[in-house]
Amino acid sequence: MEEEKKELPKLEKKLEKMTIKELREIALQIPEITGVHGMNKEELISALKKVYGIKEESKKVGESMRELKAKVKKFKALAEEAKKNRDWIKYERYRKLASRFKKRTRKLAKAIA
Repeated sequence: MEEEKKELPKLEKKLEKMTIKELREIALQIPEITGVHGMNKEELISALKKVYGIKEESKKVGESMRELKAKVKKFKALAEEAKKNRDWIKYERYRKLASRFKKRTRKLAKAIA
């Protein structure tokens, strides 16, 4: 039996920029991908990249949300300690570091969603 290769649906924009609903609609049209409704966005993107032959660039090994939140907590505690000791230079430094890590958690959350 010879199967005809069905033409793949055209991608309008980058897979990462698509919503999960759009990704599912495309994946449902491709018979090689099964279990579409059980997949999350990252899994759908990975499966679609495999089918389309798009090379997946390795994600940079970053920090996890848990690690970032632990650092925020640590620097907030250090800032409070410095405030009690009236060491305003250290207080400012730790407060800024806590703020910086808090921003990273927001960035990471945005990237995951």
